[in-house]
Amino acid sequence: MGPPARLNSYYAATAHAAPARAELDSSVDCDVCVVGGGIAGCASALHLAEGGLSVVLLEEHRVGWGASGRSGGQALHGLATGHAQLERLIGAAAARAVWDISIEGLALLKERISRHRIACDWVPGYLHVAVKERHLPELRAEVEELHDKLGYASVRFVPREELHSILGTQRYVGALYDSNSGHLHPLNYTIGLAAAAEAAGVRIFEGTRAETYRPAPGATGALRIRTARGEVRARQLVLCGNVYLGETAPELAARIIPIGTHIVATAPLGAARARSLIANNAALSDMNWVLDYFRCSADHRLLFGGRVSRSRYGSRDATAATRERMLRVYPQLADVPIEYSWGGQVDRTMNGAPHFGRLAPNVYFLQGFSGQGLALGGIAGKLIAAAIAGSAARFDVFAAIPHRRFPGGCALRGPLLATALLYYRLRDLL
Repeated sequence: MGPPARLNSYYAATAHAAPARAELDSSVDCDVCVVGGGIAGCASALHLAEGGLSVVLLEEHRVGWGASGRSGGQALHGLATGHAQLERLIGAAAARAVWDISIEGLALLKERISRHRIACDWVPGYLHVAVKERHLPELRAEVEELHDKLGYASVRFVPREELHSILGTQRYVGALYDSNSGHLHPLNYTIGLAAAAEAAGVRIFEGTRAETYRPAPGATGALRIRTARGEVRARQLVLCGNVYLGETAPELAARIIPIGTHIVATAPLGAARARSLIANNAALSDMNWVLDYFRCSADHRLLFGGRVSRSRYGSRDATAATRERMLRVYPQLADVPIEYSWGGQVDRTMNGAPHFGRLAPNVYFLQGFSGQGLALGGIAGKLIAAAIAGSAARFDVFAAIPHRRFPGGCALRGPLLATALLYYRLRDLL
């Protein structure tokens, strides 16, 4: 089986060269300060700068360090919450507007890749696969809703026989296929967004945590964002730190919960063996609540991920557990070593919808992408820039989605998550 897997990210090992950016160690002035160097933060900074504003971006670690650079790399239509639930939350017209914006987000992602020449291995195609017969009516109903109600023509139902001709596994009994969704190297995409933002004039500081923010004395409407060794004075602030914001904006933490997830990357399989696993090279995720998701990389590895407990992500136990899940799907890979293994945290809201809004008239936030931030994070940056420029209608459609606090607040989120995961694992087995 070869040596033990390296507990580091395949994406980090194959990332394009990026400049080592300095820590902020002085006072700087700008129109907008963006906190967080992931997809949402870099996209916000890019669109703001393209709109003629001066922008400073603060990243505690390095660009793409968080979920944006560690994810499964799947860019998907819609939201993690279903369309019917979204209609119940905000009404049919607003739900339709949110849906349309999510599809615009996929188009924007592809346009950015082309316009900024971001080498990130984009591949079209996504399969949402049914594990059990009881999943099939739900899957057929989803295809019908997407076609008939939302006019989304790029999806179709894939029956069992056809699916078994595409996948080298008998585990799944049907699928929804979307030719418009797809997958990419998420860290290289984020690095490319940051480079585009810098080319537009954004100043990026790494190794710089935004510790506090408060109104600047004597300057109406201005803000002071303090860091360990410096300060940003800005008219507007955009918070894109998700689960890593912590005490910088504690009022946001109670409405999201960090869910641990883990991914392994096999040794290179070669083109022929990789295509024997997924003939059309699509990305996949299954319909279980505690789901598996996987795809092949540009160098013909299988990247296989799933949810794990908060205490195990990033551990060798999580590597073994994720490999075991992979072998349930592809037992023919028992002879293939795992070369990379890494984990991270997905920020999930109670209802699965993203959580956008304002903490003050000049303090905006983006969080709660619930596993679908690759495309949504990018379009969210465009909405933020428009709102700051005075056209807030589309941002406000998202801001109107109600979000409940998790019961018990931050202190009880971990125990409640463990209980919920146990319940859903048992339900997935039925």
